[in-house]
Amino acid sequence: MTTPAPPKKILAPTVSQINAEFVTQLACKYWAPHVKNKSPFDSKVSIFGFQYLENYLWINYSPEVSSKAYLMSICCMVNEKFRENVPAWEIFKKKPEHFPFFFKCILESVLVENDDEFSLQEQTILLLFLDHCFNSLEVDLIRSQVQQLISLPMWLGLQPARLELELKKTPKLRKFWNLIKKNDEKMDPKAREQFRVSLHYCERFIELVVDLEALLPTRRWFNTVLDDSHLVVHCYLSNLVHREGDGHLFSQLLDVLKFYTGFEINDQTGNALTENEMTTIHYDRITSLQRAAFAHFPELYDFALSNVAAVDTRESLLKFFGPLSSNTLHQVASYLCLLPALPEKEDTTFDKEFLLELLVSRHERRISQIQQLNQMPLYPTEKIIWDENIVPTEYYSGEGCLALPKLNLQFLTLHDYLLRNFNLFRLESTYEIRQDIEDGVSRMKPWQSEYGGVVFGGWARMAQPIVAFTVVEVAKPNIGENWPTRVRADVTINLNVRDQIKDEWQGLRKHDVCFLITVRPTKPYGTKFDRRRPFVEQTGLVYVRGCEIQGMLDDRGRVIEDGPEPKPRLRGDSRTYRVFLDPNQYQQDMTNTIQNGGEDVYETFNIIMRRKPKENNFKAVLETIRNLMNTDCVVPDWLHDIILGYGDPSSAHYSKMPNQISCLDFNDTFLSIDHLKASFPGYNVKVTVDNPTLQVPPFRITFPVRNGKGKKRKEADGEDENIAEAETLIVEPHVIPNRGPYPYNKPKRNTIQFTPTQIEAIRAGMQPGLTMVVGPPGTGKTDVAVQIISNLYHNFPEQRTLIVTHSNQALNQLFEKIMALDIDERHLLRLGHGEEELETEKDFSRYGRVNYVLTRRLELLREVGRLQESLGVPGDVSYTCETAGHFFLYQVMSRWEEYISKVKSKSSKVPDVAEISNFFPFHKYFANAPQPIFKGKSYEEDMEIAEGCFRHIKKIFTQLEEFRAFELLRTMTCTHAALKRHDLVELGFKYDNILMEESAQILEIETFIPLLLQNPQDGFSRLKRWIMIGDHHQLPPVIKNMAFQKYSNMEQSLFTRFVRVGVPTVDLDAQGRARASLCNLYNWRYKNLGNLPHVQLMPEFRTANAGLLYDFQLINVEDFHGVGESEPNPYFYQNLGEAEYVVALFMYMCLLGYPADKISILTTYNGQKHLIRDIINQRCGSNPLIGRPNKVTTVDRFQGQQNDYILLSLVRTRAVGHLRDVRRLVVAMSRARLGLYIFARVSLFQNCFELTPAFNQLTARPLHLQIIPTEHFPTTRKVYIYYFISDLGY
Repeated sequence: MTTPAPPKKILAPTVSQINAEFVTQLACKYWAPHVKNKSPFDSKVSIFGFQYLENYLWINYSPEVSSKAYLMSICCMVNEKFRENVPAWEIFKKKPEHFPFFFKCILESVLVENDDEFSLQEQTILLLFLDHCFNSLEVDLIRSQVQQLISLPMWLGLQPARLELELKKTPKLRKFWNLIKKNDEKMDPKAREQFRVSLHYCERFIELVVDLEALLPTRRWFNTVLDDSHLVVHCYLSNLVHREGDGHLFSQLLDVLKFYTGFEINDQTGNALTENEMTTIHYDRITSLQRAAFAHFPELYDFALSNVAAVDTRESLLKFFGPLSSNTLHQVASYLCLLPALPEKEDTTFDKEFLLELLVSRHERRISQIQQLNQMPLYPTEKIIWDENIVPTEYYSGEGCLALPKLNLQFLTLHDYLLRNFNLFRLESTYEIRQDIEDGVSRMKPWQSEYGGVVFGGWARMAQPIVAFTVVEVAKPNIGENWPTRVRADVTINLNVRDQIKDEWQGLRKHDVCFLITVRPTKPYGTKFDRRRPFVEQTGLVYVRGCEIQGMLDDRGRVIEDGPEPKPRLRGDSRTYRVFLDPNQYQQDMTNTIQNGGEDVYETFNIIMRRKPKENNFKAVLETIRNLMNTDCVVPDWLHDIILGYGDPSSAHYSKMPNQISCLDFNDTFLSIDHLKASFPGYNVKVTVDNPTLQVPPFRITFPVRNGKGKKRKEADGEDENIAEAETLIVEPHVIPNRGPYPYNKPKRNTIQFTPTQIEAIRAGMQPGLTMVVGPPGTGKTDVAVQIISNLYHNFPEQRTLIVTHSNQALNQLFEKIMALDIDERHLLRLGHGEEELETEKDFSRYGRVNYVLTRRLELLREVGRLQESLGVPGDVSYTCETAGHFFLYQVMSRWEEYISKVKSKSSKVPDVAEISNFFPFHKYFANAPQPIFKGKSYEEDMEIAEGCFRHIKKIFTQLEEFRAFELLRTMTCTHAALKRHDLVELGFKYDNILMEESAQILEIETFIPLLLQNPQDGFSRLKRWIMIGDHHQLPPVIKNMAFQKYSNMEQSLFTRFVRVGVPTVDLDAQGRARASLCNLYNWRYKNLGNLPHVQLMPEFRTANAGLLYDFQLINVEDFHGVGESEPNPYFYQNLGEAEYVVALFMYMCLLGYPADKISILTTYNGQKHLIRDIINQRCGSNPLIGRPNKVTTVDRFQGQQNDYILLSLVRTRAVGHLRDVRRLVVAMSRARLGLYIFARVSLFQNCFELTPAFNQLTARPLHLQIIPTEHFPTTRKVYIYYFISDLGY
């Protein structure tokens, strides 16, 4: 019997097969960049390919060759670029002359009424292109075309009565309207009709209309036209809304549109309307309807004479207007200027349903958005978590439309800004929670037991079965509310697990969020879980509720508070946690149980799940946003318009601030007077002292302050003098007062020679206003940040500075550098997790600061005791801070004043230097200082030393006075590390300056919240400076859900948005991390990024990489055993050939003597990361001669880190994938200091337009790895000296 032949394996196409393919041949013939002799343009060519738009379509476009196929091709390519989040408009900027004609052709195409000419699918493509245009108003080329469509002339299509009503509301518009009318009369009638048809087209596309409504420049005129057309009413009455399946998304979009049409804003002024103003508008509408009813419609007398509250609900309005005829309803609407007047003896052409809905929807009572928000539970439940319409799970391709808010350039009001961010942040958190629940519950393997109960066949690190659950407190509601103020419960679990996992559960802190889950599985014991089938159905999940930890209970049932004291050791494995439940959710659940006879959810929980602390701050953020929306959000006046995206983007720059400071003390910023002069090119530097020996730092600099107000013209000579004066800096060297005789009294000094651009960033950060610093890789962003902090500390000692970073690692780097400068550590406090990772013995957490104060108090009191002994004063004056204060006042000060009276020079007498030392009363106290204390050379020098000694003593008593309050401290309880805004405000948290590191990696809302963590003073924010440091050319914040990332643009940071809006930036322009040759691979993305001198001079940068001919190289990797990329799971890409090659090069380098910890292996996909780790484990992980690399991780995870040598695998062989995002390319190219070796399919990546600046340099070198196997690490060979070359055989 013969065995059947195994099925043939389907292999990926080889390079030769790809080259033989028709599309590739066309690309090589017409537009591929590596082809020198291209064929002339042929309008019949219409296919997609690499650089098809840039090198073929647009450069050949002209009115003569414009056709339907041509337009569709360009629109498709632009849409595809937006879908892949790739810059789309750059090629149009290079050749802008034909864009107006092209845009006109697009508009004409979308208005074609004949379906035979453009199919519905083609019209959708054109619509999407227009939507991208309306969302790209920051591009001058696009804005110039779009503004012609959305402006005051739109009102040409309004009914005459409605037009007159709107002009009466805003009288200043009448002047502009008369001018437009004159121009309109000259307009071709055909063109006027085309304009009205274009308006009609806009009304048919809901998504586009929503985007127009959500931007003030387009909304200002469009909202009135939209309201006059009654589009929303027509859509709500359409059949599509009532189709549950097909019309669901349409209905959601319509709800969004309805929300924005009635948004609380004055369309003309752009001012937000208060709740009272909205109520007034509502009352005006109702009363105008009542007046119309009373004057003209006797059948509505009852309605006209009723009070507003009795008639403004939907039910009441339908009761009064429902019985009226269609003609009567039309007449009411026309009296309100909603419809044209009905001619006499003619019946209306409108349906009664439409007329009734028009009047009712316009006059029904508005539901308060804030009230809805306050009643909303903050934790997602099972109904939201697994609702595909609310939280999409499938991979979002960017082709469809979603009913989600968008974060673009501009927002209507702060309320709109916060609401959009609230909704998106909540949904993104829900998506992450769903992933965690599915992972934790599936690992526990819930099955149905023999008796119908639940049995768990597995275990999970992040989830535990609940032994007991009891609601222990339901507090009474506040006045005016119907939900309890507080609901608390006890959850008991059995921690019979490994010690490490047990410690993690016992380490749950106050305010950590957990989830209570009910599962009722129907599958019998032993059933395997299939991840491809619906999760809820398989596990029998019924309920999910969130809770917040208050603390673990001790043996007596009391909550163990967080604090510096060690926690009590509990016996056994049973642990009980006191948790807070969501009061809103509890009220809804209890109402459902009582009114509808539903099940009591809180008697059913059988699993508790925790989450990683780093990912678990969502409730604090949502609570803070909701809290902000309920308070008068006071943003500094100089920031308000910029945050919303309006006005002059440079208005918050220090040069335009009215309170800019002319004289600043730069402290230790400059290393010498020459460094100072070199830091201000274009300025005349005038030093106040001529003696070169006195021209030493620190320096105070007086800058010319330019007043922005206009002045009368002066004579030419006077103008020249003003210009010269404006470019002159007055530099005053000054001496820091002596702080004492001990070595540690000397101030710590900066040692970095800052570049002129870095100095400009430091200067801007010291001035009031908004400072944006763009810091490319290796340009010293952290050093600039630390110097700004130090200078603010010394210039404004009474001010407080809040430092915000994206990661613990960045905050630790900042802290370590701050501690190296002249900043008193008692003024440093750290909030948040991660202080345990700080590479210092000192603890800067809140507990650590308290311990520091208490310890420091004892040290200082011992010093007081030593001073008392040296002065021979009897008694115990060093017992408390209070007794020490009396001792200073009556014993120390009296001796000092007596001493000063003896040694101070009198005008008639020449001072004696010896007297300073002879009369000094504290010789015995300072006996442990370096001797002699006084040098005896000059009176001034010794007098300064004596005053320095007294400053040292005085500082002891000043600190003790500050610490006096801590003498009352016996036990301490404190709130959690992730403090909410409410807690901080109650604690009186105040700050004057904010500095944000890694701003481009922080979510928009997480960047905004720190502005408002304090209460305003007298109605104004006390914030004076906002310094944001980041790099928008590197990767943005991580958004896991592709729909929120791509469609809603949630990955856009506030830093990036400010750059797009046009806020001025200081671009650091000199890097000191990498070789100059490596820097060239990414410096094209930045403005004038060069190299610091040491990059050319230091030996490590001048020496070649041992055993490797080049310092960077792109190595072409063909199919390995006939296979390129593979995809064992969806989007889990791997490439075995590249993985083996990368590990082989790593082993080769280690055998030559390279330290393994100086090499990191990066890849662009998680699948490849795991594959490389597996190969390392097999090949060399346990080999002591080789070991493991410093890290094997993805490019995204390695952002913000660096290593000497980087081996990079790009994985893909069929499509470029997400490396097409240039920001990811910049991160990948900029991680290496000395060597970068990239493994990729060259034929694929060299054709990608976005990557060409880097890949042109990479492909200029041989595409096979060039090695020198006879060389060992370290080598003395200089870069670019060629030796014997061998080829590594792959």
